[in-house]
Amino acid sequence: MKTKSRSDELKSIMKNKNLDVALISNFENQYYFSGLKAITYSRPILLIIGKDEESLIIPALEEEHAKEKTDIDQLYVYHEVEGKEGETSYHEQVKAVLSTLKSGSTVGVEYNALPTEITLMLKDENAEIKNIQEDITAMRAIKSKEEIDMITHSGQLVSNALKHTIENAGENKTELEIDYYGNEYLFKEIPKHFPDSTLDYFVMSPSGLERTNMPHVFSNTRKLRSQDIIIHSRQVGLNGYRAECERTFFIGDPTDRQREVFNVMVAAQKAALDFIKVGVTAKEVNQKALEVIKEAGLEEYVVHRTGHGIGIGVHEEPSLRFDNDLMLEAGMVFCIEPGIYIPDVGGFRHSDTVVLKENGTELITEYPRDIDSLIIK
Repeated sequence: MKTKSRSDELKSIMKNKNLDVALISNFENQYYFSGLKAITYSRPILLIIGKDEESLIIPALEEEHAKEKTDIDQLYVYHEVEGKEGETSYHEQVKAVLSTLKSGSTVGVEYNALPTEITLMLKDENAEIKNIQEDITAMRAIKSKEEIDMITHSGQLVSNALKHTIENAGENKTELEIDYYGNEYLFKEIPKHFPDSTLDYFVMSPSGLERTNMPHVFSNTRKLRSQDIIIHSRQVGLNGYRAECERTFFIGDPTDRQREVFNVMVAAQKAALDFIKVGVTAKEVNQKALEVIKEAGLEEYVVHRTGHGIGIGVHEEPSLRFDNDLMLEAGMVFCIEPGIYIPDVGGFRHSDTVVLKENGTELITEYPRDIDSLIIK
């Protein structure tokens, strides 16, 4: 992963903002700038990007990992085993780094990620704080060719994993059981074609009228029944970069009302997929889907935006929502997923991932969207 060009771009931003150093505490952003994809847990990590040096404050058990995956100039390691030589406190290592700053230094931080305790330490050092969150968000929104290649591979994988689950679903199988079929495909297929690669995956298959009306719920041991509706949702991340694919499907024939609402949802998604391209705004994409839903008189059953960015994160900016005036650019990647949720009828949502290019929009996930292809007999 070409992290040096990213840190060089951040250093240019720092120069324009008159920043002396940037502190990166968000784990996704640490991966983006350093190549270290650490497990998120109780042992904190801090990436420090200065004008001439990059450093990591890191627990000892991640030291060799950092040496393998990064080109960091200096590691500030802290231990948690009695008798080990060196510092045992993360906070003391933070203080050691901050003490190297000149009084009155200007520090760039992510307002939505930096712990308050470090903010207070910066104030103790008389540092001036400036928010660089939006700058990093804008950088991550435009994917490089390398990133898009990984996301495209993830799109193929997630589409096939979804296929394996839907085509093996059936009455009396649990939500967790049907998830297994797609998971098994990933676990077997990825090692064949992508050696030494990492896999991130997320899957949920809420079923039934009540559970499909909750857009985000984990799969559980509920058994699928005749006449059930299911929203099968998947993300796959190959080497840290994700794509998403979702389909609404049925066990047995849907009701006339379900068929009607399903077709409105499909038309709304198609309207957004057909419209999204370089040069339109995020809110215009949202509006295209909503117009279809409003025309059908179902707008009161919409509870979320039409889509979101995707990449390192499960959900990334930019959001395709009603108040986002952002002009879309080449290199952006989006999930298009307008949803309709009606009590006692069910939830309805398809999702597909698209890459915006100067010469057109590329759909990188694929599975049939029409209702007859999504009825399990």
